[in-house]
Amino acid sequence: MKVLNLYGVNDLRLDEKDMPICKADEVLVKVKYCGICGSDIQRVYAKGTYHFPTVIGHEFSGVVKYDTENKLTGKKVAVFPLLPCFNCESCEKGNYASCSDYDYYGSRRDGGMAEYIAVKRWNLIVLNDSVPIEQGAMLEPVAVARHATMKLGNIQGMNILISGAGPIGLIAAQWSKLFGAKAIYFFDIDKQKIDFAKKMGFYEYNNDEIDAAIEGTGASDALSHCLKALKAGGKITLMGNPIREIALSQNDYWDILRKELQLFGTWNSSYNDTVNDWKEGVDAITRGDINLEPLITHKYKLEQYKEAFELMYKRKEFYNKVMFQIN
Repeated sequence: MKVLNLYGVNDLRLDEKDMPICKADEVLVKVKYCGICGSDIQRVYAKGTYHFPTVIGHEFSGVVKYDTENKLTGKKVAVFPLLPCFNCESCEKGNYASCSDYDYYGSRRDGGMAEYIAVKRWNLIVLNDSVPIEQGAMLEPVAVARHATMKLGNIQGMNILISGAGPIGLIAAQWSKLFGAKAIYFFDIDKQKIDFAKKMGFYEYNNDEIDAAIEGTGASDALSHCLKALKAGGKITLMGNPIREIALSQNDYWDILRKELQLFGTWNSSYNDTVNDWKEGVDAITRGDINLEPLITHKYKLEQYKEAFELMYKRKEFYNKVMFQIN
């Protein structure tokens, strides 16, 4: 089968590899779509993965090709990429995102930029027939965005500021609207992204009064912008993965203190019997509450991987969600 293997920083190759062999708790998934996350760009061009070579990709969907129990064969599925240890204190509470010894498809073990992958049954989310399979590959950012938005608590009637008008930011805006926010504003250094957000019915931030914010870029300047925008007693979820050191100025720190702001950290998503951002995401897509179709701006074959990654890395043109169409 064909795979995209990362052999080292800036060394991504289209490879041929033996088909995976399923263990008793796994099924064989024929991958149909796999999204390129901003974190994949960092893995390829800057920080690598946990071992080499690694088949990257953690946002993927497909069809179950083989199931030893023959219960899921032929089903459309998305995949929760985190594999918890199930033994640590966090796992015992169902807080799998905080697992102290987790594995992960696409960074710690082989992921979804492949024609086939063996996946644990526990990690499968069966998609409704009405959910297009390419949108199933966006269920990971849908769940991450929901998790971040939920951290803010009750946002009914609030003005929300989101820093970063990329896929997750735009999905978080849709969740915010669904949860009753009054208006959703965007801040982004890329004017094209702001224009795209405005076409989706959101607003450009212009010194408006902000009750709560989601920082989705992992950049110091963006965090500072959010802290300044928040009114006294405001709340902010820190969601963006930092690509360099994050620094707070003295004035930023004073903003936190004097406004008595509430800061929440978020990583990944909830995936348990009590709170499951993935299943809620499937339901919201099915109802039409979350609209993913306009976000998918580019589709490539695996053989076009250099073009796909360079588009994002060098920002050759406007894009939102870039994904591979496989099989």
